[in-house]
Amino acid sequence: MTEIGNNERPIGRRRSDRIVGASRAHQRVVEKAVVASRSDLPVVISGPAGAGKEHLARAIHAWSSRAAEPFVTVSCGAINASLVGREIFGCTAGVYPLLADAHTGALSRAGGGTILIDEFDQLPEVPRKSLITALSDRTFQREGDATPIPMRARLITSSSTAPPSSALDDLQCQAIELLSLRERIEDVLPLAAHLLRQAADEAGVKPVGFTSDARDALIAEPWPGNVRELGERIRQAVLLAGDGAISAEALLLAGDPDEVPSFKEAKRAFETRYVVGLLRRCGGNISRAARLAKKDRKDFYDVIRRTGVNPSEFR
Repeated sequence: MTEIGNNERPIGRRRSDRIVGASRAHQRVVEKAVVASRSDLPVVISGPAGAGKEHLARAIHAWSSRAAEPFVTVSCGAINASLVGREIFGCTAGVYPLLADAHTGALSRAGGGTILIDEFDQLPEVPRKSLITALSDRTFQREGDATPIPMRARLITSSSTAPPSSALDDLQCQAIELLSLRERIEDVLPLAAHLLRQAADEAGVKPVGFTSDARDALIAEPWPGNVRELGERIRQAVLLAGDGAISAEALLLAGDPDEVPSFKEAKRAFETRYVVGLLRRCGGNISRAARLAKKDRKDFYDVIRRTGVNPSEFR
């Protein structure tokens, strides 16, 4: 889904597949993504960490005629550089002595779907050249096998910096740049509302919304971790608040920056909010709350006693 201004237009089937925003920058990204979804040209997505590059790539795939086919991700930063070619193209048995079995690469697993090469700027030169050749010839080869295999997958790359035009040897492609969240502040509240609904669904609670101080804090926060950080803060706040409204305190955004509590005070405040949220969600049932907290019932009861919270108030 995309939100442009205050209007929602359903695109994806699931709430987690939606793209939400209100800024003109967001609208331009959506427009480019829609155009990209109607083409088979490679797509180059750039933007800071946590800005939603993979989410956008998945949306392009979901909106395309390839939606019923697999979406496969290869993260160059998470794979040993010597094994990246194996992960992308696959290999025959014996090519890698320590990994003796044959391996089916991402291009084969994707079939006629989409392959996302994440952190493309970290892709070593040899597999990058092989990938460019595959794009040009529409065939690729497994390592250790000269037999050409038809390349049916559509390529999307993502990186934290805009790659130079030579990154794909000047092959025609479509480029989309995502801005940091601080550069599109109009998107913060629509995104927060969307992420709250999503987190509440996952936690099995009914979202109430944000308090006025939370809305002010959300807008004032610089969000160095971008959308990813916003989502994590909201998921944590839902666990603390349960069915209640989300406050700036629950988002860990409250307070004067010159008034910093001690570590002991912050830990005690967190424990209290956490216990209250769990007991509210569990109707005061200590055994169920302990299971959700993944703690022994006796240990969890000790935490409750330390906070001074009375479980009977939630029954």
